Amino acid sequence: MMHLSTIPNRASLPLMQRALSRLATALRKVADTLAAESAQSARIESKDRLGTSQAEGSVTDLTAILDTRLGHVAFVGAGPGDPDLLTLKARRALDEAEVVIHDRLISPAILALVNPSARLVDAGKEGFGPSMTQEDINALIVAHSRTGARVVRLKSGDATVFGRLDEEIDACDAADVSWHIVPGITAASAAVASIGQSLTKRGRNSSVRFLTGHDTKGFADHDWRALAQPGEVAAIYMGKKSARFIQGRLIMHGADPATPVTVVENASRHDQRVLSSTLATLPADLAGGGMTGPALTFYGLAPRAAAEAQNDIPQQELA
Repeated sequence: MMHLSTIPNRASLPLMQRALSRLATALRKVADTLAAESAQSARIESKDRLGTSQAEGSVTDLTAILDTRLGHVAFVGAGPGDPDLLTLKARRALDEAEVVIHDRLISPAILALVNPSARLVDAGKEGFGPSMTQEDINALIVAHSRTGARVVRLKSGDATVFGRLDEEIDACDAADVSWHIVPGITAASAAVASIGQSLTKRGRNSSVRFLTGHDTKGFADHDWRALAQPGEVAAIYMGKKSARFIQGRLIMHGADPATPVTVVENASRHDQRVLSSTLATLPADLAGGGMTGPALTFYGLAPRAAAEAQNDIPQQELA
């Protein structure tokens, strides 16, 4: 039997939060007025002390409830770095944020768009490098939201792609903190556009794999035998440091050493560079290219100009 369910749209939650905040502000003003009037009555009508005490107690209870403002977390994808690729919904979230907890890869141009009065918290993580632990990041998100703040957890690219999103959502759920997700343009989309290619093509590949070069245990393992087949395409995130490992696994499982590999550094940004290579020469070309910025590696794709030249693809082309 088919079962259909309706899932509420979490994108409407910020509107509800703002409405509740406005209502709380209005009620607080009423509470303050009642408190002032009750105090005045207490001074003038001392004979009615019992009634005044009860009124003041009710006002105090109402004020305490209103002081517990609801916090909320927006998990926002910042895109690949070009501010023009930031979605309107993401920009609105940055405008309304009171606390922004951001990744290391967020570009300065994006951070410059954050509400000037918001608190910026750097929660950067780096593969095989110094990082804030995920548990500490989770605790940060929950702690700031519990103050009643509008928190933006700002992630590079799309928050749902290799962004540890589930762990942070689980932390919010465990703390009974409300949240919603704002999608962003993932690095693979921006990078493939920069080389004039598409991720899929009729007659070449009917699927594309999004892989990570490393995971929590080190270099990530995948189905190398399937990926080594002719015509396969993969977008490899965080693949620079694992390039030699990936090369070895693919060649060991039968991949053609001449398979094109393209690395796009700082996709969509003003300092974007493109390295055109092959599986056989990838580690050496990366070492010679001196790429230090965030990069996306395409296995099975060459920049369009190089692809049209077929076998005349230069081993290294930095643009």
